[in-house]
Parts: sequence; C-alpha cells; structure tokens
Amino acid sequence: MALSHKVVVATVRVALTLSFAATIAGCGGGEKPKDVVLITHDSFVVSDDVKKAFESESGLTLRILQSGDAGETVTKALLTAGNPQGDVLFGVDNTLLSRALGGDVFEPYESELLENVDSQYVLDQEHRVTPIDHGEVCLNYDKRWFARLGVHPLRSLDDLANPIYKDVLVVENPATSTPGLAFLFATIARYGEGGWQDFWRALRENGVLVVDGWEEAYTVRFSGAAGSTGTRPIVVSYASSPPAEVFFRKPKPAAAPTAVVEDSCFRQIEFAGVLRGARNEEGARKLVDFMLSTRFQEDIPLAMFVFPVNRTAQLPPDFVKHAIVPASPLELPPEEIEANRDIWVREWTDIVVR
Repeated sequence: MALSHKVVVATVRVALTLSFAATIAGCGGGEKPKDVVLITHDSFVVSDDVKKAFESESGLTLRILQSGDAGETVTKALLTAGNPQGDVLFGVDNTLLSRALGGDVFEPYESELLENVDSQYVLDQEHRVTPIDHGEVCLNYDKRWFARLGVHPLRSLDDLANPIYKDVLVVENPATSTPGLAFLFATIARYGEGGWQDFWRALRENGVLVVDGWEEAYTVRFSGAAGSTGTRPIVVSYASSPPAEVFFRKPKPAAAPTAVVEDSCFRQIEFAGVLRGARNEEGARKLVDFMLSTRFQEDIPLAMFVFPVNRTAQLPPDFVKHAIVPASPLELPPEEIEANRDIWVREWTDIVVR
C-alpha cells in the first residue's frame, strides 16, 4: 500500500540496496540458493525480529531490494518479466494489478494459508498474486480545528463542495501519488462517469490545494499531524492515520486527535507473488507463506500502518481503539482501472491543475 504512514515508521527498516549481480553471488555451479530476494517498494518495513524469524524457520537469508514507489516497482518487474532480479515481488496493489498480470510477471502459487483470508481480498483466481494487507485511503480531518471554530466536521464527500469548507482541503496529485490516485478512484466510484468531473470542478472552485505527495500533504500542510504547522484541516490520508497519530505522540493522547470520513474511503489491497523465472522458487513460496503467517501479519499494523488480511491475526490495542475498517469501502474493478487510469488522470489534470 503507498504511500502511507510507512514513511514515518519508527520500526527498524530493513533495506539492502543490491545489484542483481550481488544477489546471485555464490549461487553458481548449480548450488541450492541460500537466500531469497524480495523486491518491493521503498516504503516496505519489517521488524528485525520478524525478519530473523523467517530466516530461522526457512534456513534462508532474506534480502530486500527496494525499487522506488509501487509504480516504479511494477514497471521494473514488467521490464524483467521471466528474468527477474529477485524471487518475490511485494507491493503491487489493485490499482496496478491488471497491468502486472497482463505482463506475465508472476508464477501461480496457491498458499494453504489462504484459507484464513476472506475471499474479498483474493482478486486473482489463478493465484498469481496473494493478498497480504489492505489499507483504505480516506479523508482525514483535524478534530481540534473544527471544534475551535465551531464548524461541524464534514460527514460525506458531498460536503466538500459546500462553501463552509472553502480552502480547507489538501489532496495529493494522482499523477504523482498513490493515495492521490486512490482518492481520484474513490470519486469516480462514487459519482460515476460524467459526475466525478463536476465534483472536481466544484472542489477547484472551493479552493482545493494539490501537492505532489502524501508526506507534504499530511506532515506539512495538514493541521492535524503531530508537529505540523499546516493550515488545512482536511487531507487525503488513510483509515489507519488516527491510530498512528496516537502511537507517535508523546505523551500518548487518550483519544485520536484526527478522524476519518468513512464514506470517502477507497480500498487498496497489496499483493505478493512468486516471480516467473525466480532463481529460488522454493524459497519464494516459503516467503509468501510466511508473509501470510500470523507472525508477519501481526507485525504489519505498527510496521506499515495497514491492516492484515489473515483473519487470525490480532490487531494491536491502538488499532482496535482508534482505527476503523470501513464497512463498505469504495472500489473499482482492476480491469476498469487498467483500461481508464491514464485517461482519468489526464482529465483530472485538465480540470484541477490547468
């Protein structure tokens, strides 16, 4: 998922910047590989204890090759399909899924642990990819700002066009940001073709601020982020942002200072897959299994601030108390996204940042 609170996580980041030659060193001559290489986006985080647990259980060294944001990671995988630089790819989400599947990037593998995953997260019935986590992109608002001014917080996407909310919203550009793209898809899912354009015209007239990425939008422009001097009390972020605000503030507040507009949420699901042509296919399958295990799944919330898909995984107390899982998040079929993504982004650009 991108582009989220992953970039501010205090957990140990395991990032080994590797060349392809380095990953295969010592594995020539037909020897069985002693490592497994995970290709992922720059915001992937796993705690050191969990990484060591996989290595102890599998007897393999886990090497992590981070390849830019999710879009860059998928593009590189497409360019090396059949001759990959690693064994497993993690981080392709439902906004990019059809592109990756159409490029024949993955080798099918159905993990036995999928029995613990609800079918709503399994978007590929051929099991070329395996769901690992989900994180809903939603409007977040600063509760204190609204209370101080005596303005009622918005309840719906529809409220954003109301003049009372003029100059209060900051969003990410969908051409440069994964959460920005997901929010664009949320408005398309909500208002439909022919309606979403008018919605964005209304937001433009109501003073929406557009920035390149999540970090500037949330940590700089948004008034509700810890330590921020921002002036915008509404931002596109995540359903997991309120518990993150609780987790990182010292002293820890009793209640989250921010809240989520539930009807604005768009579901993102992140997947892992065994790469076609993987040097260590057996190790790749072990890694996919481990990523679905409760050991890894229970590490996800406070490592990457997204939700596990394994229903047996327990959420940490801050998530239970302060996070919501939207009951009916907005969604679009991956095939529809793939067919229209570039067209929609161009239309949005013409409307909002012309």
